[in-house]
Amino acid sequence: MRPNEITEVLNRPISQELLARDVTRLAYVAKDGTPRNIPIIFAWNGSEIVVCTPKNAPKLQALRENPMVALTMDTESHPPMILLIRGRAELDFVDDIPDEYLQTTSTYEMTPEQRVEWEAEVRSLYHEGMVRIVVTPTWAKLIDFETTMPSAVEELVRRRDERRRA
Repeated sequence: MRPNEITEVLNRPISQELLARDVTRLAYVAKDGTPRNIPIIFAWNGSEIVVCTPKNAPKLQALRENPMVALTMDTESHPPMILLIRGRAELDFVDDIPDEYLQTTSTYEMTPEQRVEWEAEVRSLYHEGMVRIVVTPTWAKLIDFETTMPSAVEELVRRRDERRRA
């Protein structure tokens, strides 16, 4: 997929709504060769998806060995809106709490007092820093079930329409 095609998909209004959500599903290949798919909070900075994790997270070694990942952001309503992204993860070890981590949790419902307590807990837990997993999209598809569908369903629709015309 060319960069301008990726940008076009990611700039669609529905994509922007999905990129503003809190949670994505991150898929990667674990060290034992089996797939993993985990929910994780994320931040979209306009060109990259950033997720943050502890420095001792098992996924870090797996991502060093195979940095290719897939991400899914979607809705729970019908029809679902689904944004699929593929890319390469780059690991950025930082000695503090990344701004993205604190920003992504800013939409959680907390009183100001709870927020202060939560941030103090985060700072004490991750006092040695975290790892920013930075993913630059290399492929993207938006599925809204009105203008776009999964490729297999698109193929079935095309075949059905051909049968009806015959």
